[in-house]
Amino acid sequence: MLYVIKFSVCLIFRHIRQPVANRRINRRISTKSFILCYSVKQIAMKNFEFYNPVRILFGKGSISKINKYLPAGVPVLFMYGGGSIKKNGVYDQVLKTLKDTEFYEFSGVQPNPVYEQLMPALDIIREKNIGFILAVGGGSVIDGAKFVAAAACYKGNDPWEILSKQVRVEKALPIGAVLTLPATGSEMNGNSVITRASVNHKLSFGTSKVMPEFSVLDPEVTYSLPKNQIANGVIDAFIHVLEQYLTYPSNAEIQDRFAESILLVLKDTGSKVYADPEPNYDDRANFMWAATNALNTSISMGVISDWSTHAIGHELTALYGLDHAVSLAIVLPGVMYYLREKRQEKLAQFGEHIWGITSHDPQVAIAETIKNTEQFFRCLGVKTKLSEYGIGPEAIDKVVKQLGSHGATVLGGAGDVTIDDVPAILGTRI
Repeated sequence: MLYVIKFSVCLIFRHIRQPVANRRINRRISTKSFILCYSVKQIAMKNFEFYNPVRILFGKGSISKINKYLPAGVPVLFMYGGGSIKKNGVYDQVLKTLKDTEFYEFSGVQPNPVYEQLMPALDIIREKNIGFILAVGGGSVIDGAKFVAAAACYKGNDPWEILSKQVRVEKALPIGAVLTLPATGSEMNGNSVITRASVNHKLSFGTSKVMPEFSVLDPEVTYSLPKNQIANGVIDAFIHVLEQYLTYPSNAEIQDRFAESILLVLKDTGSKVYADPEPNYDDRANFMWAATNALNTSISMGVISDWSTHAIGHELTALYGLDHAVSLAIVLPGVMYYLREKRQEKLAQFGEHIWGITSHDPQVAIAETIKNTEQFFRCLGVKTKLSEYGIGPEAIDKVVKQLGSHGATVLGGAGDVTIDDVPAILGTRI
């Protein structure tokens, strides 16, 4: 049950910088003192259950610990992507730790993992009696492994129903992960996003059944990442936090402060990781851990989460092949602008605590907050308008049609964005 508390407050300040979060300021008195009269609408923190069983093996050389946590005598499916792990030494490290384990390789998992490409893994699982999946790569490889783990135990006709019909996952093969690209947080959650190329659908499912038993986070494996992948990782994690934070006040002070600390690390340290010509271990470590904590469910406990930016962004990726983080960077400013009145309190809080923006006029502060957020993405080399990717206004109807084909009406968990709002949101992003 949600408990809504409303009250009004009037305070007089002189020469003191005060938080603008949760204010509606009505009247200025003078240049040296002004009165703040505002109403605050607070939704009490919701009841929650927090469960996260993922063991994190963090730090230099942690890949060598994998064999300690593999089940004995069980064949392992070693899943990875396009081969970059063979260039940066990760592949050899994994082979070394698997030397006494029966394993089989399944490579070529694509960015934005594709259903049709993943399905052959099920043949290997059945033929070799695979009992454990080891995913080595970024979020796409881990997401792909989660789907394969669930699909291998699915009793229905088509495992796609796990996503298209949200069929409950009753059982899944156990998995472990070696993270090579901080971004999605998939290494410490039960979420998976899969694309079915034949119908241009990109859908998600979530269950604790596919949470990794362990995940290895070695910051040194990120040293070979190209700048565009670092930028994507920073933006992806940054927007993951905002989807859980930038909704409505919930009197959840721990969640708010934890979310803001992650945002600050991604903004400051993430920018350094992107810009530095030579990798710095401590910066990489903080970036990696921030991205993991951005989506391990802890900051979503007891608060209202959204995910409408992701719902719209997924369709842009499915239709036009945009990188996941790119589609989010395009959509988010439009969502922020469209909801600038409804989400005024949290937008103002975000603006002050992350960008240092204060104003006696909340809408001025919010406009600057949106501007700063979009500029942050651009400073990471990511363009934020559809037209900059050769995509015109026709995309709007296509996205709406795609959402409609999934039966989507209300987008996200906050309940304040519907499919009817999408044209207005994307209309500002052309």
